[in-house]
Amino acid sequence: MIAHIKGKLVEKTPTEVVIECNGVGYAIHISLHTYSVLPDTENLKLYTYLHIKEDAHTLFGFMDKAERELFKLLLSVSGIGPGTARTMLSSIPPQNIIQAIANADVATIQSAKGIGAKTAQRVIIDLKDKILKIYDVETKEIASSNINRDEALDALEVLGFIRKSAEKVIDKILKEEPTATTETLIKKALKNL
Repeated sequence: MIAHIKGKLVEKTPTEVVIECNGVGYAIHISLHTYSVLPDTENLKLYTYLHIKEDAHTLFGFMDKAERELFKLLLSVSGIGPGTARTMLSSIPPQNIIQAIANADVATIQSAKGIGAKTAQRVIIDLKDKILKIYDVETKEIASSNINRDEALDALEVLGFIRKSAEKVIDKILKEEPTATTETLIKKALKNL
């Protein structure tokens, strides 16, 4: 496996670069995301993934390891090959793909060319648990309720309530109404404290 290539950038297009390393020019397929963050320097290091088929050995390059790992995760989904994975990374920024998978956002995944509803759902089903383990990402529901919870607790503390008793009341409200706003949490907590 070729983990990375470091050398002189000889050619550059939105879909491919050629890096010369010790007299050998390596043609490396890249996503538009990688193309957009390529430095203007002559020397370049790309993290790579070598895809081997019966009739071809194809090298894919990425500016950072995180994009390469996401590419490999996408390849693990049935029905997604290297071309489709590169198209996804070209049309949707990697961080947005990660967020969409974590939030089960089928529409965002489906917005990539060549991805239908079934494939988008398969991507989410196959990768959601892995994404949540690997990347430091929270789902929208969890993130907003945590922010609302913290804001409500801070407000109640300012009003003179003991944080421990306020936490019990807020957590009880969130169990009944997970998407409650900060304002709703405070109003309902004031009635129960």
